[in-house]
Amino acid sequence: MTNQHVLNQPLVLQNGVVINNRLCKAAMGEDLAKKGKITPQLIQLYEAWGKSGAGLLITGNVMVNKNAMGGKGAMCIEDESDIQALKKMANAAQKNGAQLWMQINHPGRQATTSINKETYAPSVVPLKPKAVFGIPKELTHNEILEIITRFGKTALVAKKAGFKGVQIHGAHGYLISQFLSGLTNKRIDEWGGSFKKRTRFVLEVYREIRKNVGKEYPVSIKINSADFQRGGFTEEESIKVIKLLSKEGIDLIEVSGGNYEKASMVGQELKESTKKREAYFSDFIIKARQATETTLMLTGGFRSVQAMADSLRENELDIIGMGRPFARNPIVAEELIEGKIASYPIPKIKTGVKMIDKKGFLDITWHTHQIKRIGNGKQPNLKVSGWFILRKMIKESIFSRK
Repeated sequence: MTNQHVLNQPLVLQNGVVINNRLCKAAMGEDLAKKGKITPQLIQLYEAWGKSGAGLLITGNVMVNKNAMGGKGAMCIEDESDIQALKKMANAAQKNGAQLWMQINHPGRQATTSINKETYAPSVVPLKPKAVFGIPKELTHNEILEIITRFGKTALVAKKAGFKGVQIHGAHGYLISQFLSGLTNKRIDEWGGSFKKRTRFVLEVYREIRKNVGKEYPVSIKINSADFQRGGFTEEESIKVIKLLSKEGIDLIEVSGGNYEKASMVGQELKESTKKREAYFSDFIIKARQATETTLMLTGGFRSVQAMADSLRENELDIIGMGRPFARNPIVAEELIEGKIASYPIPKIKTGVKMIDKKGFLDITWHTHQIKRIGNGKQPNLKVSGWFILRKMIKESIFSRK
Protein backbone atom coordinates (compact mmCIF):
# COMPACT_ATOMS: atom_id res chain seq x y z
CA MET A 1 0.00 0.00 0.00
CA THR A 2 1.44 3.37 -1.01
CA ASN A 3 1.86 6.22 1.47
CA GLN A 4 -1.03 8.05 -0.17
CA HIS A 5 -3.29 5.00 0.18
CA VAL A 6 -2.42 4.79 3.86
CA LEU A 7 -3.56 8.39 4.38
CA ASN A 8 -6.73 7.77 2.38
CA GLN A 9 -7.92 4.79 4.43
CA PRO A 10 -11.25 5.34 6.24
CA LEU A 11 -11.14 5.52 10.02
CA VAL A 12 -13.84 3.68 11.95
CA LEU A 13 -14.36 4.96 15.49
CA GLN A 14 -15.29 2.56 18.27
CA ASN A 15 -18.89 3.77 18.08
CA GLY A 16 -19.05 2.84 14.39
CA VAL A 17 -18.79 6.38 12.97
CA VAL A 18 -16.65 6.46 9.81
CA ILE A 19 -14.26 9.31 8.93
CA ASN A 20 -13.34 9.23 5.23
CA ASN A 21 -9.56 9.41 5.64
CA ARG A 22 -6.74 9.89 8.14
CA LEU A 23 -6.17 13.65 7.78
CA CYS A 24 -7.71 16.25 10.06
CA LYS A 25 -7.75 20.03 9.92
CA ALA A 26 -6.98 20.59 13.60
CA ALA A 27 -8.43 23.47 15.61
CA MET A 28 -7.09 26.94 14.92
CA GLY A 29 -8.49 30.24 16.12
CA GLU A 30 -10.38 31.82 13.22
CA ASP A 31 -10.99 35.24 14.83
CA LEU A 32 -13.97 35.75 12.53
CA ALA A 33 -16.96 35.67 14.86
CA LYS A 34 -18.77 38.90 15.75
CA LYS A 35 -19.77 39.21 19.40
CA GLY A 36 -19.59 35.43 19.54
CA LYS A 37 -21.98 34.98 16.61
CA ILE A 38 -21.40 33.05 13.38
CA THR A 39 -20.55 35.32 10.43
CA PRO A 40 -20.68 34.80 6.65
CA GLN A 41 -16.87 34.75 6.75
CA LEU A 42 -16.89 31.72 9.07
CA ILE A 43 -19.32 29.90 6.79
CA GLN A 44 -17.19 30.70 3.74
CA LEU A 45 -14.02 29.61 5.54
CA TYR A 46 -15.43 26.22 6.46
CA GLU A 47 -16.91 25.75 3.01
CA ALA A 48 -13.36 26.21 1.65
CA TRP A 49 -11.90 23.79 4.19
CA GLY A 50 -14.71 21.35 3.43
CA LYS A 51 -13.14 21.06 -0.02
CA SER A 52 -9.64 20.58 1.45
CA GLY A 53 -9.64 16.80 1.18
CA ALA A 54 -9.46 16.28 4.95
CA GLY A 55 -11.82 13.69 6.43
CA LEU A 56 -12.23 15.65 9.66
CA LEU A 57 -12.43 19.38 10.42
CA ILE A 58 -12.33 20.68 13.99
CA THR A 59 -13.37 24.26 14.68
CA GLY A 60 -11.42 26.74 16.73
CA ASN A 61 -12.50 27.51 20.30
CA VAL A 62 -16.24 27.79 20.81
CA MET A 63 -16.84 29.41 24.18
CA VAL A 64 -19.61 28.35 26.53
CA ASN A 65 -20.08 31.74 28.23
CA LYS A 66 -20.17 35.21 26.64
CA ASN A 67 -18.67 36.58 29.85
CA ALA A 68 -15.64 34.30 29.56
CA MET A 69 -14.20 34.83 26.11
CA GLY A 70 -10.79 33.57 25.08
CA GLY A 71 -10.61 36.00 22.18
CA LYS A 72 -12.57 38.89 20.70
CA GLY A 73 -13.30 37.01 17.47
CA ALA A 74 -14.10 33.65 19.09
CA MET A 75 -17.44 31.90 18.65
CA CYS A 76 -19.70 31.56 21.68
CA ILE A 77 -22.68 29.19 21.86
CA GLU A 78 -24.79 29.44 25.01
CA ASP A 79 -28.15 28.46 23.51
CA GLU A 80 -29.95 27.90 20.20
CA SER A 81 -30.25 31.59 19.28
CA ASP A 82 -27.62 31.24 16.51
CA ILE A 83 -28.59 27.74 15.39
CA GLN A 84 -29.64 28.69 11.85
CA ALA A 85 -26.20 30.18 11.14
CA LEU A 86 -24.59 27.12 12.75
CA LYS A 87 -26.60 24.88 10.44
CA LYS A 88 -25.35 26.84 7.44
CA MET A 89 -21.78 26.51 8.70
CA ALA A 90 -22.15 22.75 9.25
CA ASN A 91 -23.77 22.19 5.85
CA ALA A 92 -21.14 24.26 4.05
CA ALA A 93 -18.29 22.34 5.68
CA GLN A 94 -19.77 18.87 5.23
CA LYS A 95 -21.37 18.88 1.78
CA ASN A 96 -18.24 17.36 0.22
CA GLY A 97 -17.91 14.50 2.70
CA ALA A 98 -15.82 15.96 5.51
CA GLN A 99 -17.05 15.82 9.09
CA LEU A 100 -17.15 19.03 11.14
CA TRP A 101 -16.66 18.75 14.91
CA MET A 102 -17.08 21.67 17.29
CA GLN A 103 -14.30 22.36 19.78
CA ILE A 104 -15.84 23.51 23.08
CA ASN A 105 -13.89 25.53 25.60
CA HIS A 106 -13.80 27.80 28.65
CA PRO A 107 -10.65 29.95 29.03
CA GLY A 108 -10.62 30.21 32.82
CA ARG A 109 -7.78 32.54 33.84
CA GLN A 110 -6.44 32.52 30.27
CA ALA A 111 -8.67 35.40 29.20
CA THR A 112 -7.68 39.03 28.82
CA THR A 113 -9.20 41.80 30.92
CA SER A 114 -9.58 43.92 27.76
CA ILE A 115 -12.58 41.80 26.72
CA ASN A 116 -13.67 40.25 30.03
CA LYS A 117 -14.84 42.18 33.11
CA GLU A 118 -13.70 39.34 35.35
CA THR A 119 -11.81 36.09 34.94
CA TYR A 120 -12.30 32.85 36.83
CA ALA A 121 -10.08 29.91 37.65
CA PRO A 122 -9.86 26.90 39.98
CA SER A 123 -7.65 28.96 42.29
CA VAL A 124 -6.34 32.52 42.58
CA VAL A 125 -3.18 31.90 40.56
CA PRO A 126 -2.65 34.80 38.10
CA LEU A 127 -1.37 34.33 34.59
CA LYS A 128 1.51 36.60 33.65
CA PRO A 129 1.49 39.38 32.69
CA LYS A 130 -1.13 40.42 35.25
CA ALA A 131 -1.68 43.67 33.37
CA VAL A 132 -3.11 41.63 30.49
CA PHE A 133 -4.88 38.78 32.28
CA GLY A 134 -5.68 40.29 35.68
CA ILE A 135 -6.18 38.29 38.85
CA PRO A 136 -8.76 35.50 38.53
CA LYS A 137 -11.49 34.82 41.06
CA GLU A 138 -11.68 31.34 42.52
CA LEU A 139 -14.71 29.47 41.22
CA THR A 140 -17.29 28.43 43.78
CA HIS A 141 -18.73 24.92 43.82
CA ASN A 142 -21.98 26.12 42.22
CA GLU A 143 -20.13 28.09 39.54
CA ILE A 144 -18.19 24.96 38.64
CA LEU A 145 -21.43 23.01 38.29
CA GLU A 146 -22.85 25.77 36.08
CA ILE A 147 -19.84 25.63 33.74
CA ILE A 148 -20.19 21.86 33.46
CA THR A 149 -23.84 22.33 32.49
CA ARG A 150 -22.81 24.91 29.89
CA PHE A 151 -20.44 22.44 28.20
CA GLY A 152 -23.32 19.99 27.87
CA LYS A 153 -25.70 22.62 26.46
CA THR A 154 -23.20 23.78 23.86
CA ALA A 155 -22.55 20.20 22.76
CA LEU A 156 -26.27 19.59 22.35
CA VAL A 157 -26.63 22.73 20.21
CA ALA A 158 -23.75 21.47 18.05
CA LYS A 159 -25.54 18.17 17.53
CA LYS A 160 -28.86 19.86 16.71
CA ALA A 161 -27.10 22.13 14.22
CA GLY A 162 -25.68 19.16 12.32
CA PHE A 163 -22.09 19.08 13.54
CA LYS A 164 -20.96 15.46 13.43
CA GLY A 165 -19.08 15.53 16.74
CA VAL A 166 -17.59 17.69 19.47
CA GLN A 167 -14.17 18.11 21.01
CA ILE A 168 -13.54 19.16 24.61
CA HIS A 169 -10.55 21.51 24.81
CA GLY A 170 -8.61 20.12 27.75
CA ALA A 171 -5.18 21.42 26.73
CA HIS A 172 -3.09 24.59 26.29
CA GLY A 173 -3.70 26.06 29.72
CA TYR A 174 -7.45 26.67 29.42
CA LEU A 175 -9.88 25.90 32.26
CA ILE A 176 -9.84 22.10 32.12
CA SER A 177 -6.05 22.21 31.92
CA GLN A 178 -6.04 24.52 34.94
CA PHE A 179 -8.07 22.06 36.98
CA LEU A 180 -5.74 19.19 36.03
CA SER A 181 -2.51 21.00 36.97
CA GLY A 182 -1.29 21.13 40.54
CA LEU A 183 0.34 24.45 39.63
CA THR A 184 -2.97 26.19 38.98
CA ASN A 185 -5.34 24.08 41.07
CA LYS A 186 -4.60 24.76 44.74
CA ARG A 187 -8.06 23.82 45.99
CA ILE A 188 -8.59 21.64 49.04
CA ASP A 189 -12.22 20.71 48.36
CA GLU A 190 -13.69 17.98 46.13
CA TRP A 191 -12.36 19.74 43.00
CA GLY A 192 -8.66 19.82 43.89
CA GLY A 193 -5.81 18.59 46.01
CA SER A 194 -5.19 14.96 45.11
CA PHE A 195 -4.76 13.87 41.51
CA LYS A 196 -8.13 12.11 41.67
CA LYS A 197 -9.89 15.30 42.74
CA ARG A 198 -8.11 17.37 40.08
CA THR A 199 -9.49 15.01 37.41
CA ARG A 200 -13.07 15.35 38.60
CA PHE A 201 -13.84 18.44 36.53
CA VAL A 202 -12.83 16.96 33.18
CA LEU A 203 -14.68 13.72 33.92
CA GLU A 204 -17.84 15.59 34.89
CA VAL A 205 -17.62 17.74 31.74
CA TYR A 206 -17.35 14.60 29.62
CA ARG A 207 -20.23 12.91 31.44
CA GLU A 208 -22.47 15.96 31.05
CA ILE A 209 -21.76 16.15 27.33
CA ARG A 210 -22.34 12.44 26.90
CA LYS A 211 -25.63 12.68 28.79
CA ASN A 212 -26.76 15.42 26.40
CA VAL A 213 -25.63 13.99 23.06
CA GLY A 214 -26.05 10.25 23.61
CA LYS A 215 -23.80 7.21 23.24
CA GLU A 216 -23.49 7.18 19.45
CA TYR A 217 -22.41 10.79 18.97
CA PRO A 218 -18.62 11.31 18.74
CA VAL A 219 -17.09 13.07 21.75
CA SER A 220 -13.36 13.73 21.77
CA ILE A 221 -10.85 15.64 23.86
CA LYS A 222 -7.67 17.57 23.21
CA ILE A 223 -5.31 16.96 26.11
CA ASN A 224 -1.78 18.00 27.02
CA SER A 225 0.94 15.42 27.14
CA ALA A 226 2.30 17.78 29.81
CA ASP A 227 2.35 21.51 30.47
CA PHE A 228 6.16 21.53 30.84
CA GLN A 229 6.21 23.54 34.07
CA ARG A 230 7.70 22.50 37.38
CA GLY A 231 4.89 21.37 39.67
CA GLY A 232 2.43 21.23 36.77
CA PHE A 233 0.64 18.54 34.80
CA THR A 234 3.05 15.70 33.98
CA GLU A 235 3.24 12.98 31.34
CA GLU A 236 2.50 10.36 33.97
CA GLU A 237 -0.64 12.22 35.00
CA SER A 238 -1.67 12.65 31.37
CA ILE A 239 -1.46 8.90 30.78
CA LYS A 240 -3.66 8.34 33.83
CA VAL A 241 -6.24 10.83 32.52
CA ILE A 242 -6.17 9.14 29.11
CA LYS A 243 -6.90 5.81 30.80
CA LEU A 244 -9.75 7.33 32.81
CA LEU A 245 -11.36 8.92 29.77
CA SER A 246 -10.92 5.75 27.73
CA LYS A 247 -12.71 3.80 30.43
CA GLU A 248 -15.53 6.35 30.33
CA GLY A 249 -15.95 5.70 26.60
CA ILE A 250 -14.53 8.79 24.92
CA ASP A 251 -14.27 8.34 21.14
CA LEU A 252 -11.04 10.14 20.22
CA ILE A 253 -8.11 11.63 22.12
CA GLU A 254 -5.93 14.32 20.53
CA VAL A 255 -2.51 14.83 22.07
CA SER A 256 -0.92 18.27 22.33
CA GLY A 257 1.03 20.19 24.98
CA GLY A 258 1.97 23.47 26.63
CA ASN A 259 0.08 26.64 27.56
CA TYR A 260 0.41 30.44 27.24
CA GLU A 261 3.26 30.53 29.77
CA LYS A 262 5.11 27.60 28.25
CA ALA A 263 4.07 27.30 24.62
CA SER A 264 5.87 24.07 23.81
CA MET A 265 5.45 24.24 20.02
CA VAL A 266 5.92 27.96 19.47
CA GLY A 267 9.35 28.81 18.11
CA GLN A 268 10.83 25.51 19.22
CA GLU A 269 12.92 23.03 17.27
CA LEU A 270 12.12 19.32 17.28
CA LYS A 271 14.25 17.10 19.49
CA GLU A 272 16.71 14.88 17.64
CA SER A 273 14.82 11.79 18.84
CA THR A 274 11.64 12.98 17.11
CA LYS A 275 12.98 14.57 13.93
CA LYS A 276 12.60 11.35 11.97
CA ARG A 277 8.93 11.14 12.89
CA GLU A 278 8.57 14.93 12.48
CA ALA A 279 5.77 15.43 15.00
CA TYR A 280 5.95 17.10 18.38
CA PHE A 281 4.96 14.69 21.18
CA SER A 282 5.68 11.67 18.96
CA ASP A 283 7.48 9.98 21.87
CA PHE A 284 4.48 10.53 24.10
CA ILE A 285 1.93 9.22 21.59
CA ILE A 286 3.67 5.84 21.68
CA LYS A 287 3.20 5.75 25.47
CA ALA A 288 -0.43 6.76 25.01
CA ARG A 289 -0.96 3.95 22.49
CA GLN A 290 0.34 1.45 25.02
CA ALA A 291 -2.16 2.81 27.57
CA THR A 292 -5.33 2.84 25.46
CA GLU A 293 -7.12 1.34 22.46
CA THR A 294 -9.11 4.57 22.01
CA THR A 295 -8.62 6.36 18.68
CA LEU A 296 -5.59 8.66 18.91
CA MET A 297 -4.77 11.82 17.01
CA LEU A 298 -1.49 13.72 17.06
CA THR A 299 -1.22 17.33 15.95
CA GLY A 300 1.86 19.47 15.47
CA GLY A 301 4.90 19.07 13.26
CA PHE A 302 3.72 16.58 10.63
CA ARG A 303 4.65 17.82 7.18
CA SER A 304 5.58 14.86 4.91
CA VAL A 305 3.43 12.04 3.55
CA GLN A 306 6.21 9.60 4.43
CA ALA A 307 6.30 10.48 8.14
CA MET A 308 2.50 10.52 8.39
CA ALA A 309 2.14 7.15 6.69
CA ASP A 310 4.93 5.61 8.79
CA SER A 311 3.23 6.63 12.03
CA LEU A 312 -0.07 5.18 10.83
CA ARG A 313 1.53 1.96 9.61
CA GLU A 314 3.31 1.47 12.92
CA ASN A 315 -0.02 1.96 14.74
CA GLU A 316 1.37 4.81 16.82
CA LEU A 317 -1.79 6.79 16.10
CA ASP A 318 -4.96 6.68 14.01
CA ILE A 319 -5.37 10.12 12.48
CA ILE A 320 -3.01 12.99 11.65
CA GLY A 321 -3.83 16.52 12.76
CA MET A 322 -2.46 19.53 10.91
CA GLY A 323 -3.17 23.21 11.46
CA ARG A 324 -1.03 25.81 9.75
CA PRO A 325 -0.73 24.01 6.40
CA PHE A 326 -4.50 24.53 6.00
CA ALA A 327 -4.09 28.26 6.64
CA ARG A 328 -1.50 28.46 3.86
CA ASN A 329 -3.10 26.03 1.40
CA PRO A 330 -6.85 25.34 1.74
CA ILE A 331 -6.60 22.11 -0.32
CA VAL A 332 -3.41 20.74 1.25
CA ALA A 333 -4.99 17.43 2.32
CA GLU A 334 -6.20 16.70 -1.20
CA GLU A 335 -2.77 17.44 -2.63
CA LEU A 336 -1.05 15.19 -0.08
CA ILE A 337 -3.47 12.30 -0.62
CA GLU A 338 -3.38 12.56 -4.42
CA GLY A 339 0.42 12.65 -4.46
CA LYS A 340 0.61 16.14 -5.96
CA ILE A 341 2.96 17.13 -3.13
CA ALA A 342 5.14 14.88 -0.95
CA SER A 343 5.39 17.33 1.93
CA TYR A 344 4.30 20.77 3.03
CA PRO A 345 7.04 22.46 5.09
CA ILE A 346 6.18 25.59 7.06
CA PRO A 347 8.86 28.31 7.12
CA LYS A 348 9.02 30.41 10.26
CA ILE A 349 7.69 33.94 10.02
CA LYS A 350 10.49 36.31 10.98
CA THR A 351 11.38 39.96 11.19
CA GLY A 352 15.08 39.28 11.66
CA VAL A 353 14.94 40.65 15.20
CA LYS A 354 15.71 37.69 17.44
CA MET A 355 13.93 39.07 20.51
CA ILE A 356 10.68 39.38 18.54
CA ASP A 357 10.97 36.20 16.48
CA LYS A 358 11.62 33.82 19.37
CA LYS A 359 8.28 34.71 21.02
CA GLY A 360 6.36 32.91 18.27
CA PHE A 361 3.15 34.95 18.47
CA LEU A 362 4.07 36.71 15.23
CA ASP A 363 3.80 33.32 13.53
CA ILE A 364 0.33 32.72 15.01
CA THR A 365 -0.92 36.14 13.89
CA TRP A 366 0.49 35.64 10.39
CA HIS A 367 -1.47 32.42 9.96
CA THR A 368 -4.63 33.96 11.43
CA HIS A 369 -4.26 36.68 8.79
CA GLN A 370 -4.30 33.98 6.09
CA ILE A 371 -7.35 32.30 7.66
CA LYS A 372 -9.21 35.62 7.51
CA ARG A 373 -8.30 35.98 3.84
CA ILE A 374 -9.84 32.57 3.12
CA GLY A 375 -12.94 33.58 5.08
CA ASN A 376 -13.23 36.67 2.91
CA GLY A 377 -13.11 34.63 -0.28
CA LYS A 378 -9.44 35.32 -1.04
CA GLN A 379 -6.49 33.01 -1.47
CA PRO A 380 -3.72 33.08 1.16
CA ASN A 381 -0.96 35.57 0.42
CA LEU A 382 2.27 33.81 1.35
CA LYS A 383 4.32 36.90 0.51
CA VAL A 384 3.02 38.83 3.53
CA SER A 385 6.07 39.77 5.60
CA GLY A 386 6.68 39.45 9.30
CA TRP A 387 7.08 43.22 9.54
CA PHE A 388 3.65 43.78 7.96
CA ILE A 389 2.09 41.51 10.57
CA LEU A 390 4.01 43.18 13.40
CA ARG A 391 2.80 46.63 12.34
CA LYS A 392 -0.74 45.23 12.09
CA MET A 393 -0.52 43.80 15.62
CA ILE A 394 0.72 47.12 17.03
CA LYS A 395 -2.00 49.08 15.25
CA GLU A 396 -4.76 46.74 16.46
CA SER A 397 -3.38 46.84 19.99
CA ILE A 398 -3.46 50.65 20.03
CA PHE A 399 -7.04 50.84 18.72
CA SER A 400 -8.28 48.14 21.13
CA ARG A 401 -7.31 50.37 24.04
CA LYS A 402 -9.31 53.34 22.78
